[in-house]
Amino acid sequence: MSRIGRKPIEIPAGVTVSVEPGRVAVTGPLGSLQQAVPARMQIEQEDGTVVVSRPTERGEDRALHGLTRTLIANMVEGVTKGFEKRLEIQGVGYRAALKGTDLELTVGYSHAVTIKPRTGITFEVPAPTQVVVKGTDKQQVGQTAAEIRKVRPPEPYKGKGIRYDGEYVRRKVGKRA
Repeated sequence: MSRIGRKPIEIPAGVTVSVEPGRVAVTGPLGSLQQAVPARMQIEQEDGTVVVSRPTERGEDRALHGLTRTLIANMVEGVTKGFEKRLEIQGVGYRAALKGTDLELTVGYSHAVTIKPRTGITFEVPAPTQVVVKGTDKQQVGQTAAEIRKVRPPEPYKGKGIRYDGEYVRRKVGKRA
């Protein structure tokens, strides 16, 4: 039995969860999210918790059990606390700046790279070499952060580029005489 799938999801005060066949909607203080879920999974709401159960012990149902529970739990966490990804920029002259809501990156190209935020995503630049991506949808936050990193991934010789906060970049030895 899935350890993750069996755990009940606590619903905090101020959050409403509506369950329809094949769809779950969660509304909270930071907004509302909807997610398509497998219709075979049974989702029950009972006094402040949501419990996901599976119909059979087949491999496919077992895989979807934990996934469905995690998707709903992430939606609940997203509308209460929100998600954020932090990125670091390393390199001489590499920096980020906000132009309205857009993020402008100067990372060694002949032009500045502008990234427009998706719906529900906001950018923060606490320092010229740091970018914070915030939002309620965990998938959207991670995807946007990955697209920012893709502009200039960290290279292994000097370590220049955009990396996740705390990411270790394995360094290589350069040319030898």
